[in-house]
Amino acid sequence: MPEVNWGRLKAADLRRLAEDNAILIIPIGATEQHGPHLPVMVDYRLALEVSVRAAQLIAEREPVVVAPVIPYGMSEHHVSLGGTLTLDFETMQAVINCLCDSAVRQGFRRIFILNGHGGNMAALETIVTELTIRFRLPIACGTYWQMAPADIAALMDRQTAVLHACEAETSMIMAVEIATVETAILSQCRGELIPGASAIAGVNPGTYRWRQIGTRSLNGVIGDATTASADKGEAMLNAVAARVAEALTEKALWNAPI
Repeated sequence: MPEVNWGRLKAADLRRLAEDNAILIIPIGATEQHGPHLPVMVDYRLALEVSVRAAQLIAEREPVVVAPVIPYGMSEHHVSLGGTLTLDFETMQAVINCLCDSAVRQGFRRIFILNGHGGNMAALETIVTELTIRFRLPIACGTYWQMAPADIAALMDRQTAVLHACEAETSMIMAVEIATVETAILSQCRGELIPGASAIAGVNPGTYRWRQIGTRSLNGVIGDATTASADKGEAMLNAVAARVAEALTEKALWNAPI
């Protein structure tokens, strides 16, 4: 199988990939608290894992490469619970702008930013919109759990979607970094879930208000990690990677008019 990791390739290899109109995947996550049982690398580790697995599937059909993961995102809402390194919007925008500019100047014409952190979502859509207008190229982005919601929901016992330090994230990290998980305390790792953008009981769920995670969950968990398992996580990662690969090899994603 062709190497898909940018950092393991030579400059000449990457020049050839650009000449072959390869898809460039740029993973981005966050470095932030994930409850008492998970490491702070969860978001960027999973964004990278999904990117690599998807790229390995794509490589069977067309050229693709995965850039080094961006390990920081917009995580101000986690700072109060410790273990968090965050960017502001302007800095995250500047980093992504610089990376895309570098890639475009070297000939890459299909760029996809694969996101693994909820706090990045709104910002990424704005950034990608401006980059598309600037370069007149089909630059796109997606958050991995939003690209495979039904697949993820079907594999869970207590939740219907990815939340935070929850059944889904805990299972996926158990599949790839089991040594970093405090499995002995999983029975304590649950948090109250109030649906809606505001996450305030009794408030219309269509409204949004920024809040520190610490005001919603004392232990930093949103969701229920008590039924997490490595087998469940492996199944989720494979399902998500397949959906991402399908999306990125859909010709309309790259050929539809700007």
